[in-house]
Amino acid sequence: MQINTLSDDYSVSPQIDVSDVPSIVQAGFKSVICNRPDQENPEPRQTGAIKAAVQAAGMEFAENVFDPSSFGPDKIKQQAELLAQLPSPVFAYCASGNRCTVVWAFAQAGRIATDHILDATSRAGYQLAHLRPQLEILALNRAED
Repeated sequence: MQINTLSDDYSVSPQIDVSDVPSIVQAGFKSVICNRPDQENPEPRQTGAIKAAVQAAGMEFAENVFDPSSFGPDKIKQQAELLAQLPSPVFAYCASGNRCTVVWAFAQAGRIATDHILDATSRAGYQLAHLRPQLEILALNRAED
């Protein structure tokens, strides 16, 4: 299992297995967010199995699943709400970690500087510089609210 840290409170990973849950606990995480729809996974890696293992280990579990066709402002808002509500640090997973990183970046736009967002994602191995214009527009819109 590969854990990529974006902030003190949020890390991402490619798809996990039930057998990875003890390592997630040992790493100090308090909550897990699934951003990967079940139709992308075989049954042993689907949400129900992971959720049961996470909860049995004493962590919180939440779902905010999406694919490129269903990604939008509602998913960004939901991820931001989960990050505000769940005990931290939070561990999120999807197919590669990219989806979890993108939704985090958009949720942070206007909360932290775009340069800091892109530095964090780059250090974690996710190159999102192409999203700078959208992040800056979102940050500007949030500043106006």
